[in-house]
Amino acid sequence: MKEVYVDNNATTRIAPEVKKVMLPFFGKLFGNPSSIHRFGEKVAIHFNAAREQVASFLGAEPEEIIFTSCGTESNNAAIRGTLDSYPHKRHIVTTAVEHPAVLNLCHCLEKQGYEVTELSVDRLGNLDLDELQNSLRDDTAIVSIMYANNETGVIFPIEKIAQIVKSRGIVFHCDAVQAAGKIPINLSALPVDLLSVSGHKLHAPKGIGILYIRKGSLLSPFLIGGHQEMGRRAGTENVPYIVGMAKACELAKIYLKEEQIRVRKMRDRLEEALLKLISNTRINGDRENRLSNTLNISFEGVEGESILLFLNKYGIGASSGSACTSGSEKPSHVLRAMEIPYIFIHGSLRFSLSRYNTDEEIDYIIGKLPPIVSRLRELSPLWPVKV
Repeated sequence: MKEVYVDNNATTRIAPEVKKVMLPFFGKLFGNPSSIHRFGEKVAIHFNAAREQVASFLGAEPEEIIFTSCGTESNNAAIRGTLDSYPHKRHIVTTAVEHPAVLNLCHCLEKQGYEVTELSVDRLGNLDLDELQNSLRDDTAIVSIMYANNETGVIFPIEKIAQIVKSRGIVFHCDAVQAAGKIPINLSALPVDLLSVSGHKLHAPKGIGILYIRKGSLLSPFLIGGHQEMGRRAGTENVPYIVGMAKACELAKIYLKEEQIRVRKMRDRLEEALLKLISNTRINGDRENRLSNTLNISFEGVEGESILLFLNKYGIGASSGSACTSGSEKPSHVLRAMEIPYIFIHGSLRFSLSRYNTDEEIDYIIGKLPPIVSRLRELSPLWPVKV
C-alpha cells in the first residue's frame, strides 16, 4: 500500500543525516562529557560543538542554550522557573490558543493561586495587540505566547509582542516549537527572554528539546541535582540526541528556503484543489499569515475523525488537530477560540507537510479525499445542512 505522511506538526521522521551522526554515540563514543578522562573528553568535544551549532541556528550565544527532554519540559522550565524567581508576582498572560504544554500548565497554576489572563484571537486566529497591552500589570510575572500555532499555522507578530512586553519590564517566553525550522529565528535581534524548541518537530529524534535563556535572565532550575547545563538543568546529558538535534538544526537552516517555497507550493496546490473539488469547505486561519507547511481545512456536515479513518485505509496519515489532544471528544480549543461554527469544527482536518513530501503524494491525496467526503456526506444525518 502507498503511504503518505502529512502530519508533520505532530512529529517528523528522523533525517538520515541526523541518524548517521548519532550512531557513534551508541558505540565507541559512550563516555560522560562531564568526566575528565579521555573517554569523557572525546564526547565533550562533540557535545560542545553541538551547543555551538544550535546557538548559531537560533542566533544565540552557546551559554544561552540548555538541552531538555522535549518542548513540554522547556515550556514548564521557562514558566515555572520564572515564577519561582519572582515569587511576589502572581499574574500570567498567555493566549487561548496555546499548546496544551502551556495552557494546561497555566490551568494547573490557577489552582495554586496564580491569576491567568488568556488573550483572545479573532476568526482568523490573530491576536489583538491592544488587548495584550491592556492585560499587562505590575504583578505580571511572565507572558508566554507561541510563535506559530500548531493547529492552524497562524504566525504571531513575536517582535511586536516582545517589544510591548519588554517595555513593561516583564519576562517574555515564546513557544517556538512549530516555528523553528520553518521561519527564520534570530534571537540576537529579537527581544525574547526565553524560547522553547523541540527536536522531533524538525527531523531530530523524540526526547530532545532546547530552552534558550537570554543572558542575565533570572530562572530557577526546573530539575535539581548535578552541575550539568551550567547548573540550570541537572541530569547527565543525552549526548546522542543532542548531537542529532544539532545536525537537524544545521539541515533546517540549509532547507529553510525550500520549506518556504517548494513546501508552500505543495500546500497551496492541495488547498486549492480541495476547495475546488469539495463544496461547503473552509480554510481555518489567516491564509496570508501562516506557516508554509500547514493547512487546516473543514468540511461541513461530516466528522473529521471519520475522514481520518478512511484516509488511513489508503495509507494517508493526517490529523484533526494537536496530537497531544487526540482521542479527546472535545472539539479543538483553537478553533473554538476562533469561533468557527460548530458544524465546521467537527469536520476539520490538519495537513502538515515537510521537505520529504512530493508532488506525487499531493496528487494521491487530491484523488482520494473528495470521494471520501462525498461518501460520508451521503451517510451523514448532518447533510445536507438545513439553513
